[in-house]
Amino acid sequence: MSTTATETTTQPAAAQQPSRIRHVTPAVAIYEDADGYTIEAEMPGVAKDGVHVTVENGELAFTGTRAAKAAGTRLYGEVADADYRRVFDLDPSVDTNHVTARMDQGILTLRLPKAQDKKPRRISVTE
Repeated sequence: MSTTATETTTQPAAAQQPSRIRHVTPAVAIYEDADGYTIEAEMPGVAKDGVHVTVENGELAFTGTRAAKAAGTRLYGEVADADYRRVFDLDPSVDTNHVTARMDQGILTLRLPKAQDKKPRRISVTE
């Protein structure tokens, strides 16, 4: 898994002070078949209710918030203390109305089907 962290600057309305939110870029695998694309993202420590997926303006974005940390002093850790975030520009062939997401044991699986008119089709040859 990639431990590259990015920082996003936000401006809270109340404080008007910039704050830094740290995000880890999750490792992904992307597959294509005749019906669409599948993205698998590694987000250990994230439960189903901690995932947020959006499709807007030709972009797919997902974030994963880790479950509450165990009480006590951290002695050792190989994963950065940050939530996950990743954004992809979508191919125009993706049917954004039928994107699905599933979270299972720290792996987010997104299915991005191709629009019917963009799928390859076989043309029959007649005499």
